[in-house]
Amino acid sequence: MEAETVAVLNTTRNTVLGEQIMVAGTSLRRLVGLLGKRGLEPGTGLLIMPSQAIHTVAMRFAIDVVFVDRNWQVIHLCPAMVPFRMTGIHWKARCVLELPAGVIAETSTVVGDQLSFTN
Repeated sequence: MEAETVAVLNTTRNTVLGEQIMVAGTSLRRLVGLLGKRGLEPGTGLLIMPSQAIHTVAMRFAIDVVFVDRNWQVIHLCPAMVPFRMTGIHWKARCVLELPAGVIAETSTVVGDQLSFTN
């Protein structure tokens, strides 16, 4: 079965966070996440739903992490999170977006920005 992908737009800044973001909406996909990958290509990433915290244990590369609430608003950012770290729990988060390191800065994404997701 092929994984669903979405495009993620920052409608506040009129920027694109990624065009080919894989959706991890099952327990297995959330468990595996980005483990085993050597990196993320530009425009790709992983949307983990539902999620309120993530880790980068056993990962090989840094990622940008965006926590999003039920209204698709950015509530917390972890730019360039290095391997073998854990985030805190963000109780108001609905999902977590994992992106190539640098995307948060390149798109000027900040807490409070509104995101939208399209197929």
